[in-house]
Amino acid sequence: MVPMTQAPARSRTARRRHDREIIALAVPAFGALVAEPLFVLADSAIVGHLGTAQLAGLGVASALLTTAVSVFVFLAYATTAAVSRRVGADDLPAAIRQGMDGIWLALLLGAAVIAVVLPTAPSLVGLFGASDTAAPYATTYLRISSLGIPAMLIVLAATGVLRGLQDTRTPLYVAIGGFVANAGLNAALVYGAGLGIAGSAWGTVIAQVGMAAVYLTVVVRGAREHGASLRPDTAGIRASAQAGVPLLVRTLSLRAILMIATAVAARLGDADIAAHQIILSLWSLLAFALDAIAIAGQAIIGRYLGAGDAQGARRVCRRMVEWGVAVGVVLGVLVVITRPAFLPLFTGDSAVKDAALPALVIVALAQPVCGVVYVLDGVLMGAGDGPYLAWAMLITLAVFTPAALLVPEFGGGLTALWAAMTLMMAVRLVTLWVRTRSGRWVVTGATR
Repeated sequence: MVPMTQAPARSRTARRRHDREIIALAVPAFGALVAEPLFVLADSAIVGHLGTAQLAGLGVASALLTTAVSVFVFLAYATTAAVSRRVGADDLPAAIRQGMDGIWLALLLGAAVIAVVLPTAPSLVGLFGASDTAAPYATTYLRISSLGIPAMLIVLAATGVLRGLQDTRTPLYVAIGGFVANAGLNAALVYGAGLGIAGSAWGTVIAQVGMAAVYLTVVVRGAREHGASLRPDTAGIRASAQAGVPLLVRTLSLRAILMIATAVAARLGDADIAAHQIILSLWSLLAFALDAIAIAGQAIIGRYLGAGDAQGARRVCRRMVEWGVAVGVVLGVLVVITRPAFLPLFTGDSAVKDAALPALVIVALAQPVCGVVYVLDGVLMGAGDGPYLAWAMLITLAVFTPAALLVPEFGGGLTALWAAMTLMMAVRLVTLWVRTRSGRWVVTGATR
């Protein structure tokens, strides 16, 4: 029997150990997540000096490319869960073999995307409503950038491999190096070589290929060190694809929610849609901080379950929930405090500010809920509980859609719309909490 005085001490020691694990994985993951959108910002800053039409074309093409990346983000999530389980089971050769299956799947999907985008680029640009002056630039950028999509998807899958191996530092270093290379290549090719917007696209493609090459070098070195095969395995690739399908459904449902919210905001008026875009940008930035904890959750939970430590997985889940709440509270307070200084950075229009200010209060109040949602989402991903996540997000979409569409009818403006967004997060919280409390996600072993 453990003396009562020793039990609290052991509990504190366990919490500190979990805290160190979470911080060691989450902080570098946050840096890598923030570095990713800087690619688009660098491109925008350089192309913007070419002219308005070129910048508009870049905006349309970037929206299409960003959508493609978000759709295939399951390559990182599913690979992280599968690899971390095998790491927990102390089977590194199988872990790296699983990662290679994800990378081969990424390469195949990337080739398929190129085959679709190259001939249909003008039509895709047209669907996004590009003007006659911007459309040629958007088509040029999209066609050239599509050549880098296989590299982009390899980066996603390889990032999942390294996260599963409990390494989030290498993705951070690669992301920083990729950003620096992208900015330098863009400036050199756009202005130095006089290639215009095509130079920006080629610079980004070269940077992406370079990032993929670095990741492949790291993974191949690990495979050779541990005797893992590098050859494509049909059964393994198929298994990776099957694991990714539920996460794809989850991601598409979430994208649908964001698109519906933007469409509703557009119906409210110009000031409201402008304010909505500002708030959505802030929402995405806040999500990076919370998603970093979720990424740590994916890697740590998978490792504990792979090691057969169900109790340890439950304990670290509880600790990460506490982290999610704490970080959410801090972010919410920061949003409230910085509102007056934040909005002038984006607009001087008093109507836009008036629409955004009360909606930002809703966003701030929602952050602790968001913190728990992101953490539990990461926990269930790490457990390989993709099918439940897909159904939970479909339920959330079904609840959110009528609530959002009724906003223009019943009034309340942008504040009511973001109240509906908070309702969406609350539904996600309930569905994820119910699953977590049930314990059905706790399936131990090297495979689920």
